[in-house]
This record gives sequence, structure tokens and C-alpha cells, in this order.
Amino acid sequence: MDIALDRAVRIFSERGYHGTSITDLTHVMNLAQGSIYKAFKDKRGVFLAAFQRYRSIRTEKLRKAIGHSGSGLERLRRALEFHVESAHGEEGRQGCLVVGSAAQISTFDLEVARHITTALERNEALLADVIHQGQNDGSIPSDVDSETTTARMMLCLVQGMRVFGKTGRSRDDMQAVVDIAIKSLH
Repeated sequence: MDIALDRAVRIFSERGYHGTSITDLTHVMNLAQGSIYKAFKDKRGVFLAAFQRYRSIRTEKLRKAIGHSGSGLERLRRALEFHVESAHGEEGRQGCLVVGSAAQISTFDLEVARHITTALERNEALLADVIHQGQNDGSIPSDVDSETTTARMMLCLVQGMRVFGKTGRSRDDMQAVVDIAIKSLH
């Protein structure tokens, strides 16, 4: 089932919710239409399961990329560079399921909107925590607002990078943005 959901994540990320049909899902998931309806009820059910799988995997990978060693600033840089790797090349053109869903369906589906809001809030809290750690270890100035403004700015930055990634930007383009963001903290 995980393989099938990973394939659903890919097609929803590439085409969006509205651009993906049940027929598309049966093809990429290698499941009969009846099996999809039995397991997920409808396309929305597939989407919600795929969204949860995507968030779980991305969160685990992000936490692993940030690691536990180094200064708060170094850990913040690793968090931002994790998004650089997702915002160029094939993965960049595929897009981000959270960003695409926020833009496409969150205003029409309150449950999806709650999932998106939760995902964004968790990412913002993680960034705020790393910034706060940097303030505690002296690698980020203490006058930087770690709880809201700066963490939210960094979140907007990485989500914007995912949007630009759909346009085929290079890794160097994305890395330059991260370098400027890190410099803005000094």
C-alpha cells in the first residue's frame, strides 16, 4: 500500500488534485478502480491518505537532515538546504503536495485545509525551535524574533522555493536564496 500511496503522491503533486482522475490513480497505483474505492472510498480518500504519507516521510527526512549536532544556525542552514534539494530538477518540477494543495483545494475542503494548516504550523514550529537553539548557542543574534516572524519568513521562503521549483530553477538558484536568508539573520 505504501508504494501505491507514494505513486499517488507523485501524480497529485505533478497534476494537482483536480487534474488527477480516478483513472490516473488506477494506472499509477496499479490498482483496479474497485480496489481503490474499497480501500479509500473515493479520490478524496486516496488524496488524504497520500497527503498523510507524504507529510510523514517529508517530516522524517527533514528531521534527519537537520540532525542533532552543530549550532542552531548550522541546523537552520541544513533545514533550508533540505528544501533546496527538493526545489530543483525532477523533484522540483514534480512540486510539493502541501504547496499545491494549499493553492488548489484548501479553500474548498475544510478537512484538507486543516491538514495543510497543521503541516505548515509544524514546519514553522520546527524552524522556530532551530532558530531559538541558535539564539541560545550564540550563532543567531538574540534580537531575531524566533517565535513568529523569522520562522514564518523562513517557512514562506522554503514554500516559495517549492513553487519556483516547478518552473525548472537550478540548484544554484535555490542555494543563492538560502545564502541570502542566512545572511539576513546577522
